[in-house]
Amino acid sequence: MRLSALLAALLLVSTAQAAPPASWTLTGLDQPQSAVYASQQKLIYVANVDGELLGKDGKGYLSQVSPEGRLLKKRWLGGLNAPKGLGYYYGLLYVADLDELLEIDTGNGRVKRRFKASGTRSLSDVAVASNGVVYVSDAQGNAIWRLSGDSFSQIVKNADLQTPHGLVLDKGQLVVASWGREAQGETPAEQSWLQAVDLDSRAVQPRFAPIPFGNLDGLAADGKGGYYVSDFALGNLFHVAADGEVRLWLPLEQGIADLAILPGKGLLVPNLSAGTLSLYPLDKP
Repeated sequence: MRLSALLAALLLVSTAQAAPPASWTLTGLDQPQSAVYASQQKLIYVANVDGELLGKDGKGYLSQVSPEGRLLKKRWLGGLNAPKGLGYYYGLLYVADLDELLEIDTGNGRVKRRFKASGTRSLSDVAVASNGVVYVSDAQGNAIWRLSGDSFSQIVKNADLQTPHGLVLDKGQLVVASWGREAQGETPAEQSWLQAVDLDSRAVQPRFAPIPFGNLDGLAADGKGGYYVSDFALGNLFHVAADGEVRLWLPLEQGIADLAILPGKGLLVPNLSAGTLSLYPLDKP
């Protein structure tokens, strides 16, 4: 397995092409971890950690950005801790903020409801189903939480999730970008692959052939059965086709985090280390 993974990694690097230029890049953000497009408002919301990744320090904030890459309100909503994943549903913005899921009314910029995730401080990404049910990954807890109505509870806890980060809902499954198993003693950290959680049985299994190709963070569906995936540690942006073929789509810089599609425009890529948000045009069908 390790030899196969190494050969696959070498193949990916050898077939990488020059990165197409970004349509735009916004600078001056503070550790941007995630972005989401609010279709009703035609705005992009950005989660800025602006402090320790697991620090409950009140430094975190949300920004508003135009689809053209113009910063509209840098500190649209402040006083957060270390906001990471974002989800949007009919005027409501969902934010994974360490040990809480926040529900924010985008009309007035106020926190409408708070949901505590007891026993963790590592809520990561957010995915919202078409019926409004919200799913949240818990990276250090190897768990998935769900908000349904007023109930926020842990529905899956499984070591096979291997430090889950990015989430995408896809045909009755929750697809998960896993960072990989954390270092234990003298055993180094490992890379991982995409996982799939069956929302009926709660079973966890590889989404494609389990060949690790990165410390995966962000995840976005390409609309054709495949996914764009970011490797935070090495700064690589991969495309996984519907048949499971993985290719290095863009070699970028360390720190690329969560991903989001800007419909008709491209892929939103925040870089936590560089303090930037970029839009890259997508491959044409």
